Amino acid sequence: MLLCVVARSYTRRNALYASGKSKLMITSLRTRNPHCSHFSFYNCFLHYLLAYIISIIMELGNIVDFLENKVMLITGATGFLAKIFVEKVLRVQPNVKKLYLLVRASDGKSALQRFNTEAVAKDLFKLLREKHGTNLQTFLSEKVTLVAGDITCEDLGVQDPSLKAEMWRDVDVVVNAAATTNFDERYDVALTLNTFGAKNVLNFAQKCVNIKLLLHISTAYVSGEKPGLMLETPFCWGESLNGTNGLDIDEEKKILENKLKELKSDHNASDEMINLAFKDLGMQRANHYGWPNTYVFTKALGEMIIGHLRGDMPVVIIRPTIVTSTFKEPFPGWVEGIRTIDSLALAYAKGRLTCFLGNPEGIYDVVPADMVVNAMITTIAANANLTCSEAIYHVGSSVSNPLKFSTYQKCAFWYFTDCPWIGKDGKPILVGEVTVLNSMSSFYRYIGFRYLLPLLVVLNEVWIGDLLFILGRYVGSSEFEQDCFTRVMVQSINTPILEKNTSTTLFLIVHQALTPSSLTKLHLYCKRYKADVLTSLVHHLS
Repeated sequence: MLLCVVARSYTRRNALYASGKSKLMITSLRTRNPHCSHFSFYNCFLHYLLAYIISIIMELGNIVDFLENKVMLITGATGFLAKIFVEKVLRVQPNVKKLYLLVRASDGKSALQRFNTEAVAKDLFKLLREKHGTNLQTFLSEKVTLVAGDITCEDLGVQDPSLKAEMWRDVDVVVNAAATTNFDERYDVALTLNTFGAKNVLNFAQKCVNIKLLLHISTAYVSGEKPGLMLETPFCWGESLNGTNGLDIDEEKKILENKLKELKSDHNASDEMINLAFKDLGMQRANHYGWPNTYVFTKALGEMIIGHLRGDMPVVIIRPTIVTSTFKEPFPGWVEGIRTIDSLALAYAKGRLTCFLGNPEGIYDVVPADMVVNAMITTIAANANLTCSEAIYHVGSSVSNPLKFSTYQKCAFWYFTDCPWIGKDGKPILVGEVTVLNSMSSFYRYIGFRYLLPLLVVLNEVWIGDLLFILGRYVGSSEFEQDCFTRVMVQSINTPILEKNTSTTLFLIVHQALTPSSLTKLHLYCKRYKADVLTSLVHHLS
C-alpha cells in the first residue's frame, strides 16, 4: 500500500505535465486566432480534449479487441506477474477463446487445485468473483485449461499427447513468465529455469502452427550496472557485459556438470555444502562476465538463446525494473509476499530500519505490477501481426518519472505516521526519519557508536577506558582516523576474548582490523592523545 501511495503522489507529476502540455496547446490556439472569444477558445479546447480522449478509448478498445477469440499459453501461471496478467485478460476480455496455464504439478487435477488455491482464492480475483458470482467456476472452466508441466522439460513436460496436439494447433500467443527470481539462486537451478527453460518454451512455440508471437518476460537489470540510458537492444550470441571473451552457454552447462561430478565424488560433502557451492558458482560465473548476480546473468543468457534460435518467430522481450504492488487494477495495493523494495517498507514500519547505506538522491526504478501487465498486453497487440520481428521494451519509471530515495523516505514517514504498524503488544509503532549514510566509513561509524560501543561497555573490556578517551575526540578528526577506530570496534566483536589482558585482546583486534600503513598513522594519533595502552601496542605492531 505504501508503494501505491508513492505511485499516486508521482502520478500527480504526470498530471501536471499533461496540464503543461495543454497550456502550451491553449497558447498556440490563441496565437493562431487572437480574435476568438473565451467561449469559442474553450470550445476549441474541449473539442480537442474530447477527440484526444476518444482516440485513447479507441486505441484501448483495439487492444482489448485483439484478445477476442485468441488462444494463449502462459507459463509460470501461479507466479506474481502471470496471475495479474491472467486476471486482467479474463476481466477485460471475457471473449478470449482459451488460456492454457502451465503449472508445475504432477497431473491436471493437481494443477487445477494449485491454481485455485494460489490464484482464484486470492483477493486478486475479487472483481471477477463479484462480476460472475456463483458462475465464476463455470466461466473459468470454459476459458481456462490447466496444464501440468515444467519448462525445464522437453515439450514443457506435457504428457497428454492429445492435449499437446491441441495446443500446437490452436495457440496464437505464448507468454513465458516462468522463472526463478532469487538473486543468489543455485546456478544449476537458475540456468535450468531461466536459460534452458526459455529455450524449451521457444521450441514449443515454434511447433504451434498458428503462432503469432512469443512474449518473454526478462528483467531490465540484464543491462548491468552502468550510468546513463539503457538502450533497448538485444544481446548478441556470446556477448558479455565487461568485454570478457569466451561466454558459451553450452560451456556453462559443462562447467555445471563437472562441478556436480566433483561434489558427488566428495562423499563428505553435505547437502548444505553442495547448496552453497552451487550458489557461489553462480555468482562467480556472473561476475566473471560482468553481471552482478546469478539471476540477471541467467536471464541474459535466456535472452541470448531466444534471439539466437528464434528463426522467423516474432518475439517480444519485456524488461521490467523493480515490480511492486498494483497501482490501480484490479484494485490499488495488491501484492503477494515480501518483494524487493517491500522489505525496506516493512523493516521501517516495524521500527527496525534506523539507517540506510545509499545515496539520498539515488533513483529507485519501480513500476507497479498492473502497469507491467498493461505493457504486456499492449506489446502483444502491437507486435503480433508483424512478421519476423524482434522487439525489446524496458518497462520502468526512472526516465519519465524518477523516484528518489529521499522521496520514498518522506512518503514512508508520512504513511506510517498516519497508518502505524501495530506491534505484538497491540500498540502502534512510532517511526522516525531514517539516517541515510552515503559511504562505508560513515556506516562503520554509525554502527560503532550505536551498537558496538554500548556492547563493549557491557562486556567491560579492560581497554575500554583508552578507547572511550579517543572516541571522545571523534568530532573534528579526519575520516581516516574515524574509520580506523570504527574498524577496530567492528573487529572486536569477531575476536574471542582470550583473557582479561589488554595487550593480548587488543593485539588480535587491531592486527586484524588495520593495514600496516594505517598502523603507522594510528600510532601518531594515539600518541597525540596520550592513550598509553593503545600507543605502546600500535607502536609494537607498526
